[in-house]
Amino acid sequence: MFTVSTEKAAYHHGNLRDALVRTALSLLEESGVEALTLRAAARGAGVSAMAPYRHFADKADLLAAVAEQGYADLRDRLARADTAADPRQALVEQGVAYVLFALERPALFRIMFGASLGSGLPPKPPPTAGSAYGILAARVAGLVPEEKREAAVVAAWSLVHGLACLTVDGRLTPQADAASPETLARQVTGLFAAGLPA
Repeated sequence: MFTVSTEKAAYHHGNLRDALVRTALSLLEESGVEALTLRAAARGAGVSAMAPYRHFADKADLLAAVAEQGYADLRDRLARADTAADPRQALVEQGVAYVLFALERPALFRIMFGASLGSGLPPKPPPTAGSAYGILAARVAGLVPEEKREAAVVAAWSLVHGLACLTVDGRLTPQADAASPETLARQVTGLFAAGLPA
């Protein structure tokens, strides 16, 4: 019986890079950034140790691809959250989705925003209409006067990003009656949305 190696099959179909990124995401989320190497990604994808070098120059290059996938996943998450009929409520839902994304995928979140990369920081994606930032900006644009939009978008992003970082890093002081992270995110972003200038 004739068989084809996993490496040749994956590469032939053009999906070796995607397979390596998926494997790297799994390694990252299961074992942390220290466990994520090109060799480990190759082993997880069932290819030779040299195969990743066809697509990635080094670990930092692989991490940049992982971060890129994270940006796409966050964008999709915000797009799904941005469906409430009330525009202020849609902004709240985006904020909640952002915080929950960080809580559910903390290692990826840290890679995306450079906390674990040092000098290997991946390039920040441009704030285009199709990005997570673009989805946020479009929602805010419908809520505030034009001359205040840029500041309002930065304020909204700073708020949810700061809350996400504080929550993921366990920096919020726990109290006996503390709300869940989702409830707290909803309360904080609700206050912000209600206070936006009309």
